[in-house]
Amino acid sequence: MHAVRYGTIVDRVVPRGETRSSTLVRDIILVLAGTGLVSVLAQVAIPWFPVPFTGQTLAVLLVGGLLGAVRGALSLIVYFVIGALGAPIFTEQSGGWDVIMGATGGYIIGFILAAAAVGWLAERGADRRVISMMGVLLLGNVIIYAVGVPWLANWTPPGAEAAFGWSQAYEFGVQPFILGDLLKLAVVAAILPAGWV
Repeated sequence: MHAVRYGTIVDRVVPRGETRSSTLVRDIILVLAGTGLVSVLAQVAIPWFPVPFTGQTLAVLLVGGLLGAVRGALSLIVYFVIGALGAPIFTEQSGGWDVIMGATGGYIIGFILAAAAVGWLAERGADRRVISMMGVLLLGNVIIYAVGVPWLANWTPPGAEAAFGWSQAYEFGVQPFILGDLLKLAVVAAILPAGWV
């Protein structure tokens, strides 16, 4: 038995076009808007070594929940590609392959998977209630850490002779962010169900 596809809030607010081409144009605009939102909130940052505090996670989860799996993931793929090519859209207006290969590259890759997972569950109705949305957003956050933390642990800081290591990856890449992440989850979990009222 297949899960019922409900769509997202965006599909309710911005309905499909009358033709395939108009729907495609709508979806491209939505994907680029998602990329733009993540790019803007990436600049809301507090420096912290080696992973800064940013608004990116909030944007990623919101984009996934608003746009759904495919468009949400595409927004983050565009973000990844444009940033990797050098556009200054990563945190602190940085860009380039060096950022991807640096301490935060794993988190950026995790954003794609998190947006897809959150979007897939939102399309199936998880965004209708705050409690279910909190669970979905927590899963999205775990996905980001599941890629970002091992990447950070294996990253070698400039001038260092060894990789950062697991204990430091937890100490600097997870522990300081837990409270902030819970607040972001609460904000997104309140926004998405409110759109269905």
